[in-house]
Amino acid sequence: MATDGVAADAYRPLFFDESDLGDAAELARLRADGGVTFRDLRDLLRAEFNGLVSRPQLAETIDSDRWIYYPWRGTVLGLPGPETMRAIRLDRNRNKITRAEQETLARQKIGIVGQSVGHSIAHVLVMEGTCGELRLADFDTVELSNLNRLPGTLFDIGVNKAVVAARRVAELDPYLPVRVFTGGVDGDNVDAFLDGLSLVVEECDSLDIKLTVREAARRRAIPVIMDTSDRGLLDVERFDLEPTRPPFHGLLGDTRSADLRGLTTREKAPHVVRILDAAGFSASMAASLVEVGETISSWPQLGGDVHLGAAIAATAVRQLGLGRKLPSGRTRVDLESCLDAIAEPVPPGEAAWPEADPESAPRSGVAAVLAAAQCAPSGGNAQPWTLRCTDDAIEIALAPERSTVIDIGYRGSALAVGAALYNARVAAAAAGLLGSSRLLTNGAAPLTAVLTLGDGSDPALACDYSAILDRHTNRHFGTGAALDADILAGLARVAEAAGGALRCAVTRSAVTSAADLLGTADRCRYLTPQMHAEMFSELRGPGDDLRTGLDLRSMEFAPYEAATLGIGRRADVMARLRDFDGGEALGSYTRDRVLSSSALVAVTYRVPPPDDGDELAGYARAGEVVQRVWIEAERYGLAVQPVSPAFLFARRPAELSTVSPEFADTLTSLQGRFLDLLEVPEHETMALVLRLSYAADATVRSRRLPVPDADTRG
Repeated sequence: MATDGVAADAYRPLFFDESDLGDAAELARLRADGGVTFRDLRDLLRAEFNGLVSRPQLAETIDSDRWIYYPWRGTVLGLPGPETMRAIRLDRNRNKITRAEQETLARQKIGIVGQSVGHSIAHVLVMEGTCGELRLADFDTVELSNLNRLPGTLFDIGVNKAVVAARRVAELDPYLPVRVFTGGVDGDNVDAFLDGLSLVVEECDSLDIKLTVREAARRRAIPVIMDTSDRGLLDVERFDLEPTRPPFHGLLGDTRSADLRGLTTREKAPHVVRILDAAGFSASMAASLVEVGETISSWPQLGGDVHLGAAIAATAVRQLGLGRKLPSGRTRVDLESCLDAIAEPVPPGEAAWPEADPESAPRSGVAAVLAAAQCAPSGGNAQPWTLRCTDDAIEIALAPERSTVIDIGYRGSALAVGAALYNARVAAAAAGLLGSSRLLTNGAAPLTAVLTLGDGSDPALACDYSAILDRHTNRHFGTGAALDADILAGLARVAEAAGGALRCAVTRSAVTSAADLLGTADRCRYLTPQMHAEMFSELRGPGDDLRTGLDLRSMEFAPYEAATLGIGRRADVMARLRDFDGGEALGSYTRDRVLSSSALVAVTYRVPPPDDGDELAGYARAGEVVQRVWIEAERYGLAVQPVSPAFLFARRPAELSTVSPEFADTLTSLQGRFLDLLEVPEHETMALVLRLSYAADATVRSRRLPVPDADTRG
């Protein structure tokens, strides 16, 4: 049968290569045919390809271009080759389906039996790029009554349903291999249909063919999925995993396909009910089944339900193709039930933050010394120490339970203990209680700082008293204004006087390079599960105990940053980003703030090597240097923010494997480049990295845990 010279069963376009003499002659003949339209889409599509973000590198050249003739359309299209077409067409799938996943799915060969519902499934599979070959089977032709659910047109009436589906697929992806079985599937050709398939989607109306397909699929260990349009029922039979499982989950007992051939609609009814479960029908479907053959010719199906079924089936195909969990069984995606549960969204309310801490009564004596120690800076405001007051001393013991994975060997905690000891000495000097101090590394705690209380004073120390109490972190964006050389020199002198050194990035190019390195290190922190969990466990919001951790307001989030915070804290999102090596934007919080800085400085110290029992004491001494540089920077009117990359406390490459098994090599490289950028000599160890800028005042300051009671002395 032919219509206007086009075979009624034509469903494959014809391909022409202009460089081939025979093809060129045929193209010339088609151009001379007034009934054939030519459209060259190559330049348009190549421009679209060139506009893709992170476009793939393709081996394909213009030699792969083709003129493609759709005889049922009377149109020839000029198109790029299959790789270019696929890259463009599937680009908007990313990253719900990654490129690597797309390549995996493209290896699937899928058969679909029954093209009333199967047509929509085939189209969705091709839209999503979920297969590399399709086989479509249906013996029936399109009737007008089919168009309530089959996405065809009046021009398709009288054409085989499988051919109509194949034509639609070809108009979406002409390069996709499609094979059509216009006689449908039966016992004679089912094995040929299934040969080599990854899975089969069964959507036919005939009960005996349904069972025939399953019996053959079981023999070949091919999974079968089926979607029924009523109440979104998805049925999965994993014959690939369970080759002995009975068809239809055993709901038909010992019934075989031969037993169902030739049955009337009334005779098939008991089997249909057993397969589909009468209790699961919607009320309207159940009522309609009573009327089949009486007031309606067949059971009803709605176009929306069919399209929903296509989405459900396509998702199941994706799960199978990617090796994700999809056991044998059934589930429903019932839209009416979902709509029954519709409810008003709850608008976000204004966060009810507690009032600011009331001004505490002035402290003096030992109480002032303890309070000053508690004001010291620490990573994530963890306050990784315990304070204890004895008759003649104050002990600041490192608390291992407050450590994190970044705090390798408690080095960051030791740094904080050293800063706390400096604060205690300053307060003791101001109160006339200054005695000797020492660092112990052989006690119950990994490190204990001890300040003996005496009756001494030190005017140089005492002059820092108000400064240590006022010291705070400021995470506001900076103005980027240049830092006066005299300020840097003054900060360097303070570091050197305390036994340390300052290594700086001051030029715009150096600050930019540092921002990129630190931003990349922060991305590793987000994408490493333990670091990510610890990072967000530090944040405190309304209703949380604000005496430890970081008050969200102190993060100084820009509106766009606050809006995406809920995404950033999700571990499942980070896992997905890690899967496809994404998340470049994750380091933007740090990167953007460093870019707005006037300078970036690393406070360094000659810390004993890791095997030396005095290493933690060395970090504690470096803590004093950090504290003195910090308060001096604030005297110059600078905003100070510590930016602690994940590699900060690593002193051996192997240590970064404990910090981030996933990104150890990346962090090792970043650390080396960062040390080179700041020209840190090998004999110096970075204690802390500080971002210096001119910025607005901080919104809030971090609070502290209460200090132990102590007798006050004048």
